[in-house]
Amino acid sequence: MGFSLTGTHVIYFVAAVIIAGAVSGVFVAVIQDVTGSFSEKGDRVQEQLDIEFKIINDPDNIPSTVNDYIFYLKNIGVVEIPTTNETFTLFIDGEIIKTANYNFTLDTVQPEDTVTLYIDKNDINLGDHKLRIVGLQDIDDEFTFTI
Repeated sequence: MGFSLTGTHVIYFVAAVIIAGAVSGVFVAVIQDVTGSFSEKGDRVQEQLDIEFKIINDPDNIPSTVNDYIFYLKNIGVVEIPTTNETFTLFIDGEIIKTANYNFTLDTVQPEDTVTLYIDKNDINLGDHKLRIVGLQDIDDEFTFTI
């Protein structure tokens, strides 16, 4: 005696349910991975939108000390920005400035506050120059000035 037609249908039905469960498990895992990726990307974009700064010097009258030129960096974003030589990279006319040749007066700058940046005079000759400051999340500002 063999299986009846109903017994064969039950076996096919159970096999189909098992296969459908396995496939849906794979889909759920893939969808969760994609959702996590979108969420992380959204967080990075939000952080990038929250961080913003601007160089606010007079381009024709750069103040100085005996050894340094003084620049003012204003936080125009909505979050506190760490201001260290590790979080900012400076370029004068496309040339990178060594981290030992510049420093900030504060370790962080609050929104709407200003921090003073000192750059060694040996890195800037007389004439027209372009200062580019690159910060967190590759947010940057360029400033053309004359010494």
